Amino acid sequence: MTYDLFIGDYAYSSWSLRGWLLFKQLGVKPKIHLIDFNSVGVAEQMKDVAPARTVPTMRTPEGSVVWDSLAMAEELNDRFPDGGLWPKDPAKRALGRSLAAEMHSSYGALRNECPMNLRTAYDAPALSDDTLTDIARIDTIWSHARGLYHEDGPWLLGAYSIADIMFAPVAARFAGYDAQLSDIAQAYVDTHLANTFFRQWRTMGLVTGDTLPWYAKPFATKPWPGPTPLPAKAVESGPSVNTTCPFTGGPVQFFLEFDGRVFGFENQLCRDETVEDPEAWPAFMEMARGS
Repeated sequence: MTYDLFIGDYAYSSWSLRGWLLFKQLGVKPKIHLIDFNSVGVAEQMKDVAPARTVPTMRTPEGSVVWDSLAMAEELNDRFPDGGLWPKDPAKRALGRSLAAEMHSSYGALRNECPMNLRTAYDAPALSDDTLTDIARIDTIWSHARGLYHEDGPWLLGAYSIADIMFAPVAARFAGYDAQLSDIAQAYVDTHLANTFFRQWRTMGLVTGDTLPWYAKPFATKPWPGPTPLPAKAVESGPSVNTTCPFTGGPVQFFLEFDGRVFGFENQLCRDETVEDPEAWPAFMEMARGS
């Protein structure tokens, strides 16, 4: 039973991040189809999954096409009712749906002025009043949810849910554009930046695809504000500690140096993603710490 997931550029496609996170939360591995933002139009690349014309789009095992991230979220919640996408508690679920729906339909100024760009971060950019109003509103509703459920966990409703998935790219925008937030909202952003799934997506954004100049802004830059990656570097050859790739199980052909030792991977992408942030990849860290 295989799902197909059509996504855009990892570094820039905020809605694609949401679709991908849904499957990661469920522990379901879809077949990924990457739409190239530096190629012909998105709709043209997706003509085989009509009537969808943008990313993310999901094709279910029976062939149904679902082409909106919130629709995908609710459909997957129905199909995997024990998957933890929405909490069982009705009060939490009601608040979560309100949060997700507002995110889905609002914040036009923030979206337009601050496109998600996981390849850079800006230092105190001058943002418009409309964008600052959006930021303040998001801070308000995040603080409201955290005030209600902070004892249940670090996410909006305590445990990770669709509400957090919908706001993950907003947290990335706030990090990338140096948004000034309340302590509660900043702690919530930091929770996203430290999340393993988010870190994995960002590493893929750093090593996959082109740097797209139309996403750049004329602001001074600064280092990405998330957790500082452990040092690792690509090397040309082994021998490596391991003979099989920690991700694919295949024979190793590409290598990195970490913690004074060399480790091998079956393909260059696996190696390069791990170089960017070793701790984002538990399978690698388990091997490295256990060997």
